[in-house]
Amino acid sequence: MSAEITIDSTVAEVVAALEALEDPKARAVNERHGDDHGVNLTRLREVAKPLKKNQDLALELWATGYTPARLVATLVARPRAFTQAQLDSMLREAYIPKVHGWLVNYIVKKSPHAEQLRLIWLMDDDPVVASAGWELTSERVARNPEGVDAGMLLDVIELGMRDAPERLQWSMNWCLTQIGVCHPEHRDRAIAIGERLGVLKDYPTPPNCTSPYAPIAIAELVSRREG
Repeated sequence: MSAEITIDSTVAEVVAALEALEDPKARAVNERHGDDHGVNLTRLREVAKPLKKNQDLALELWATGYTPARLVATLVARPRAFTQAQLDSMLREAYIPKVHGWLVNYIVKKSPHAEQLRLIWLMDDDPVVASAGWELTSERVARNPEGVDAGMLLDVIELGMRDAPERLQWSMNWCLTQIGVCHPEHRDRAIAIGERLGVLKDYPTPPNCTSPYAPIAIAELVSRREG
């Protein structure tokens, strides 16, 4: 790390510290997943930790457009401090998969605007934006299902998941899995849809990991919940 990071560090100092962590081997691994940086994420979190929560710094880091800085921004930001318009704009800039994921999980899900954005993004023509809507919908299905029409979601998944672009397909598939796991009354249909569409059926899954193929994932996750 080029300089010690403290709670008073500037954007330039944070960026310099992140640039000093660039590793060609890490970049090669990250690029295979669509990410454009070579910073180990554990080391990146070590940069973020001394900064504490700092909304102004988070906004400045995000504005750099530099992926590691944007990842740090999601860790030091105050989720409830963003406006709906800010989050919508940020999500539409977040095409790098890790930035997209951290923004949704660490900021949007904790924002008071999550539900409004879920409904807006779910119907968006941009598949990357729509994938965020499905990620938020999966959260609703699992944690706060009141008012969510799971049957209608299954209709949409059945019609559109097979031919959806990859990131949108993954998000829809996870929602299908969550419906099957969390809503026993829809479980048989969720499994049947997964079997009929065959999405991610042949996805290579390491030993001791759960397959993303919905029928298998549903069975394994239900077994854990009920075991």
